[in-house]
Amino acid sequence: PSSETLTQHFSSHFTLFKPKDVVSGDFYWFEYDEASNTKVIAVADCTGHGVPGALVSIVCSNALNKVVKELQILEPAEILNNTREIIIDTFNKKGKEVRDGMDITICSIKNNEVKTAGANNGLWVVEANKGFKEYKADRQPVGWQEVLKPFSQHTLMMQEGDTLYMLTDGFQDQFGGPKNKKFKKATLKELLTRIAAKPHIKQKEVLDYEFEKWRGDQEQVDDVCLIGIGF
Repeated sequence: PSSETLTQHFSSHFTLFKPKDVVSGDFYWFEYDEASNTKVIAVADCTGHGVPGALVSIVCSNALNKVVKELQILEPAEILNNTREIIIDTFNKKGKEVRDGMDITICSIKNNEVKTAGANNGLWVVEANKGFKEYKADRQPVGWQEVLKPFSQHTLMMQEGDTLYMLTDGFQDQFGGPKNKKFKKATLKELLTRIAAKPHIKQKEVLDYEFEKWRGDQEQVDDVCLIGIGF
């Protein structure tokens, strides 16, 4: 989605998108269902990066389009269940079990109600008065594996001043700093909690600065995608 589209539907938001290569295995996706006034947004991390990751992301993005736009499924868990079927069917046309797929966080948002489901990627929320909270994802990808379980779903009510974050693992897995170690998930949680009250354009600037400062002269190890939405 274009920044104009997201701005039309989210008055307070930012998108930090830093592909490792020219094309990316990470992508973010959005669809608005006018009949139900429901916004569906997702951040996904597909198998690989660069051209192989980008090709998988096309398959995964098209599957989301079919499930939400054509089949008009709006419940996040059901979106992932149906998207998984399409992805498996697409890749298994090669005549063998292909494990390509995606980790994803997906939310359907109607007014202040957020429903969310995740495949290996959970939803992070910084509540204005209570601090950081994580809504855990199911520990399985949207793709083929030996045991396929239905995805689970959380429902939460956002309050004024709350911010939700959807992200891939590229930021926290970046090597750098004085000892050339990973940035780490806990450090990123602390950073987001510290800056959540700032205007969202400022949050993006801080995150971009902190990422580049940490990376220094090191090569970027993976695609980075992080979206913040304020209420």
